[in-house]
Amino acid sequence: MKKGLLFLIGALVLLAAGALFFTVSPKTAASLVVVSGYVPYTLVSEISGGNVKPEMLLPPGAEPHSFEPAPGTMVAVHNARAFIYVSNQLEPWAKDVLGAAGPQTRVVALADNIPPQDDPHVWMDFDPMRQLARTVADVLTDMDPANAPVYEKNLKQFEQQIATLDSDFARQLSSCESREVVHVGHLAFGGLAKRYHLSLTALTGTSHDGEHSPRKLAELIKHIRRARVKALFTEDALSPRLAQTVAAETGTQILPLYTIEDVSKDDFTRGVTYEELMRRNLASLTRGLSCKK
Repeated sequence: MKKGLLFLIGALVLLAAGALFFTVSPKTAASLVVVSGYVPYTLVSEISGGNVKPEMLLPPGAEPHSFEPAPGTMVAVHNARAFIYVSNQLEPWAKDVLGAAGPQTRVVALADNIPPQDDPHVWMDFDPMRQLARTVADVLTDMDPANAPVYEKNLKQFEQQIATLDSDFARQLSSCESREVVHVGHLAFGGLAKRYHLSLTALTGTSHDGEHSPRKLAELIKHIRRARVKALFTEDALSPRLAQTVAAETGTQILPLYTIEDVSKDDFTRGVTYEELMRRNLASLTRGLSCKK
């Protein structure tokens, strides 16, 4: 189905239902920023300092790789002053909504401004994350030059948080009994593992669409026993049954890792930040790899 026709059908459906996914008044439409998921959401929230309240397309807990845009998604993007997402690789559905962008909508794919990466979860490496933040600050400044000093100040604060995180990760992960990160989930931590010289083994590929076959589970269990791994890592959004099955077979403990591409409803309501989620990851890695603090 052509994008223009998809948008038209979606708009008609919404109007017939008498409601919009987002209620956008003429006054707020000019300043509305729509974002794909939690990574651009937290960046816009932190750098804008409350001057911009982004609307997130993915509901909390939704899987960003296979999200299916609803008609209301098209209307939101059409009315937006800017639509910010990470990349077509991470969010293949984004291309389906770009045709709905209005004449005033600035479309920003954050990862277009960094060197190509094998792993689309680019924010797990602090150097690309710095550039994502800079891109967001530049977009906000272009949209709202009167508040440029605020955006630059908040960007500098965010960059300092990144520098401190990087230092803490490097220090705490430098003296661990194990460097084997076994993740019962998808390959979302490649950049982090490479940066701190960890060995990463995951059950699936870079999305949740990978195969959870008995053969792969058996291979993972064999690897855990051979490498004498003491801890498994899993994602908060995944069912715990797979990790529990592997842990029961291997006698390992289960610890959480946060991909940040999606967050729980509770964390979203609390406005959990990138820094907080990465510190949770550091705490789990330090414990699971038996690192000296």
